Amino acid sequence: MNMAPLFSLLLTFFLIRMASMNAQVEASKEFKVGDANGWRQPGENETGLYNQWAAKNRFHVGDSLRFHNTVIDLDKPGPAYFISGDPDHCKNGQRLVIEVMGPHSTPHFRPFIAAPPVSSMAVSPSPLASSGESAPVTMVSGLLALVVTFVTP
Repeated sequence: MNMAPLFSLLLTFFLIRMASMNAQVEASKEFKVGDANGWRQPGENETGLYNQWAAKNRFHVGDSLRFHNTVIDLDKPGPAYFISGDPDHCKNGQRLVIEVMGPHSTPHFRPFIAAPPVSSMAVSPSPLASSGESAPVTMVSGLLALVVTFVTP
């Protein structure tokens, strides 16, 4: 029995399984509000400072916002509003509205159901025919079981 097609099949199976497990996972982020400007009262011509900053970022559940020494965790999707405790600062633009999206993408692992061993799918030889193919089939079954053992999450 030629083992090259069998090896190709197993390699293809392995690569497809690995590709299906490959998902881009992005870690939660901590955003420093205002970046280099920080959280401060905007200048006279900077009233849109924090809205502009928010428009450049994407916020997800699990992220957090840093306002100097205060860190706020974003724990639910939807709009979130932040204002300065000083009414004059708030009037001058020290306020922030963001839209929090769902959690960062996570890998989605579907439960893997192992296929029956290769030998159970093979057509049984007639009782009169005697071939030496049982050793390769057994080897393939063992190899497939080994691959499934290491590939299954």
